[in-house]
Amino acid sequence: MLDAMMTALSHFTQPQHLMYLMLGVGMGMIVGILPGLGGIVGLSLLLPFIYGMDQISALAMLIGLVAVIPTSDTFTSVLMGIPGSSASQATVLDGFPLAKKGHGARALGAAFSASLFGGLVGAIILTGFVVIARPLILAFGSAELFMLAVLGLSMVGVLAGKSLPKGIIASGLGLLLGALGAAPATGELRMSFDSIYLMDGLPLVIVGLGMFAFPEIIDLCRQNRSISDNGTLGSGWKDGVRDMIRHKWLCLRCAGLGSIVGALPGLGGSVVDWIAYGHVVQTAKDKSQFGKGDIRGVLAPESANNAKEGGGLVPTLLFGIPGSGSMAVFLGGMVLIGLEAGPAMVGRDLDITYTIIWSLAIANVVGAGGALLLSPFVSKLTTIKYGYLAPFMITIICFAAFQATRSLSDMIALLALGVLGVLMKRFGWPRPAFLIGFVLASNTETYLYQALQFYDWGFLLRPGVMIILALTIISIVMGMRKQPVNPVEEEERSHSHSPNRLPQILFAGLILAIFALGIWDATQHSFLGSVFTGAVSVVMFVVTAVLLWQLVVSPPSHGANFDHEFDLAHQDEKPTAGLWHYVFWVGGLVAGTALFGFLIAITGFFIAFLRLKAEASWTRTILLTVLAMGGMSFLAWSLVLDFPGGLLQDLVDLPWPLG
Repeated sequence: MLDAMMTALSHFTQPQHLMYLMLGVGMGMIVGILPGLGGIVGLSLLLPFIYGMDQISALAMLIGLVAVIPTSDTFTSVLMGIPGSSASQATVLDGFPLAKKGHGARALGAAFSASLFGGLVGAIILTGFVVIARPLILAFGSAELFMLAVLGLSMVGVLAGKSLPKGIIASGLGLLLGALGAAPATGELRMSFDSIYLMDGLPLVIVGLGMFAFPEIIDLCRQNRSISDNGTLGSGWKDGVRDMIRHKWLCLRCAGLGSIVGALPGLGGSVVDWIAYGHVVQTAKDKSQFGKGDIRGVLAPESANNAKEGGGLVPTLLFGIPGSGSMAVFLGGMVLIGLEAGPAMVGRDLDITYTIIWSLAIANVVGAGGALLLSPFVSKLTTIKYGYLAPFMITIICFAAFQATRSLSDMIALLALGVLGVLMKRFGWPRPAFLIGFVLASNTETYLYQALQFYDWGFLLRPGVMIILALTIISIVMGMRKQPVNPVEEEERSHSHSPNRLPQILFAGLILAIFALGIWDATQHSFLGSVFTGAVSVVMFVVTAVLLWQLVVSPPSHGANFDHEFDLAHQDEKPTAGLWHYVFWVGGLVAGTALFGFLIAITGFFIAFLRLKAEASWTRTILLTVLAMGGMSFLAWSLVLDFPGGLLQDLVDLPWPLG
């Protein structure tokens, strides 16, 4: 172990490692500042660019981005009243009222210092856990690892939302779509429909962007207004730091709570801030100012959501089970650079594990300092109408999407999964559960067929398997008894009206049809090639059928309203256009790419969007378009890649970058 720590120290002190770590921190700051994005989207954007890099440099960028997003997304929560990501929802309740009272600097100072404290606590806990858990992890075989994956999925399904069937079905749908393409045991192609694109399965980058970036950006597009009326922060930076010191024991408790919750697969960013917020409200003697600008309501969730990243790395690194949506994408990044999560991370790759832990600690320090320096400038961005930011964000996710295979199929898959993400968000189906199921599919299936080959079905009687199975049953029973309550969801429910249930029924019917297709496809393959997809499809078909029956026969209930905005600060404002209106805009961009190629299509999209939706002047439209296209062309040139072509490029030989 001492040799591993010395090797990790040599990795950690290399200038190249520190440079890439700072680059990851910088990217994390940008992603966190942009409202609607978060760790899942940021990591998905980064994945295409780490391919081919050495492992240490790539990990430095990934860790830098993961560590700083829970810090930088505080900007939007405090200054804009919009959760920067799912991990910063609770911060809105007291952070935004403080900013409206002129105490934005105090709120940010408290948030950043609490984030730094929580991140360091998470790194320390992770270090200790590696030492304690190492002997146990090395004793795990394929059967135990398979059951751990099942345990993780059961917790995802139960804890990711208020509806138990929806949580389970979402994770099952992720498992099924994650098994698209070649079976790991036999190489048989499943559910690929003779499509060359689907033979290798759906790229993780496309899934992450489609599920999360696409729906959030479209929701924010509908507002088409400036996020804040003024860009001032007021004073009180030092007061915020003093608040953290004065409430240091609260921050320590919430950081420990965040680490524990982060280590539980399926919880992570979706509920950790609410658990910490609930803790501080329950333990406080004076509760009168919560929701009106109590600094403790900022300190508790911010210390917890940074600590959860250290906790989330525990199951991700040591068991190959992502503790949250962002950890799911991080796990995909490890696979991309040739690292296998699991026992190897405390064995032959122990030095890499320690490098990750120490990088996490330093990234938290740098991120908190950088956030303090950037605060005055970021506050000015909130006065920009979102219509100006939206085309840039759409361009970024499209550019990242086609890095998967660099073909038009990437953008078509992005649009299809984006629509699925919109529908899942509309009807309250937990998207993090889907993403974690998607990432776990490959390893879960591999462990299953290995266990079957080594032990046949007798692997279910192994002591370790039976213990984990008992824990799985307990987690499901406990989840059925009490679901975690998200106060934002409750607030939203109180403002919504009973929706038309027909669209919900049709969507559940679509999911049922997908599982029926999975059952039919499983009958076309050998036992080892179909046992995983067949079992998933049969179980999920039954659960989906039960849910569909409940939707048909049960009385109408208050639920997610398609036209209700998830925006605490502006609930009284109505969106400027229907949600599908902007889906068709992106669909037009994909169609334009098929006809004229990506660069020409995105140029036309930029001009049309800025003129028609942002109502920008011709001068501003041309200037912003030239800047965006020039920056994207420079990035493509530096990465030595071509933009996807269309029918025009097939007919006419155009110069780069148009051709």
